[in-house]
Amino acid sequence: MERNDRNNRNSRPSDDNREMFDVVCSECGKETKVPFQPDGERPVYCRDCFAKHRPARNDRGQGFRRRE
Repeated sequence: MERNDRNNRNSRPSDDNREMFDVVCSECGKETKVPFQPDGERPVYCRDCFAKHRPARNDRGQGFRRRE
């Protein structure tokens, strides 16, 4: 088995293979594409607006803090 095969086995699928859906950002109105079909009930954001709405992660990237 080649090294590249071993490394690629657990990686995410290439964006080239994903079906993308055209949407309009719920916040800024910019046209964009997303890798899921929106359900019409929740807002859909472009990359920039999504970054503004994403919950902050702590230094460990776990999304929670350890009690001291």
